[in-house]
Amino acid sequence: MKAVCFGEIMMRLNPEGYKRFTQANKWEVSYAGGEANVAVSLANYGLDAAYVTKLPDNPLGQSAINSLRALGVDTSMIVKGGERLGVYFVEKGASQRPSKVVYDRKYSAISMASASDFDWDSIFDGADWFHFTGITPALGDNVAAICLDACKAAKARGISISCDLNYRKNLWSREKAGEVMAELMPYVDVCIANEEDAADVFGIRAENTDITGGKLDHSGYIDVAKKLIARFGFKKVAITLRGSISANDNRWAGMLYDGENAYFSKEYLIHIVDRVGGGDSFGGGLIYSLMSGYDCQKTIEFAVAASCLKHTIEYDFNMVSVDEVTKLMGGDGSGRVQR
Repeated sequence: MKAVCFGEIMMRLNPEGYKRFTQANKWEVSYAGGEANVAVSLANYGLDAAYVTKLPDNPLGQSAINSLRALGVDTSMIVKGGERLGVYFVEKGASQRPSKVVYDRKYSAISMASASDFDWDSIFDGADWFHFTGITPALGDNVAAICLDACKAAKARGISISCDLNYRKNLWSREKAGEVMAELMPYVDVCIANEEDAADVFGIRAENTDITGGKLDHSGYIDVAKKLIARFGFKKVAITLRGSISANDNRWAGMLYDGENAYFSKEYLIHIVDRVGGGDSFGGGLIYSLMSGYDCQKTIEFAVAASCLKHTIEYDFNMVSVDEVTKLMGGDGSGRVQR
């Protein structure tokens, strides 16, 4: 089974530990991006995962490629060209102080890409799944058009398509996001969202829910999923349910709706090491489960357990195995030393 992920990979820079940006005199370097994070998860789980993007033909672009290759991701279809690698900065929050992200990605290679850079018929040869997020079409009208080309090519081949809505207010307005994403959604089979995305992009809100106060109402999320399916014809909608207690401690669960029934996972109380990439790890677990033929309940349990573990790992990539996720699903969340 082969999955293809398309998006932007960037260099991530963050101060050591919990230092603020204004305190930093050293920066830790890693590489990540929404779809790249998913590709790494799928490769870790043993699937063939290919990542497609455009990167500058210089040592920084190669370093980003190397970070994926080292974890088993197929990078052979990455296009080289353009002027720069996007960068983003992460300040990890603690207690009541939230994490912060600052982007420096304008004029990155992928944001300046053209449709002629990508031969989707060749890219999708042998593929079973295609994944992208709402971050990628937000990079510019040209990239949105490339996403649409990819969706059309995948659909023509009968490839399953998933999209994580992933609204980013620093990249585009709610109005622009709604307009562009509405054109892409009819091609999507599986829509992934969090408690805010459906509201930000499509104005569909969960009733009786207060995410800042940690109040989540299951019936409200079922209603959101029903409305999304009614509007776009998705086969499935998956929603993460995060109850924020503080920057360090969250309640974490998820829901999968298949058009008829809603399946809720068990809820985890997680003490966070690094929450950036948590939603992508959920997407990776969900896609792996669906590609593996899991039933809906097992699918949502695997996705949530996988993303629960990601919150305990530094940087964006989810460095866990199927066996580790399965053990947590089975109830082994004690954290005891395994010898």
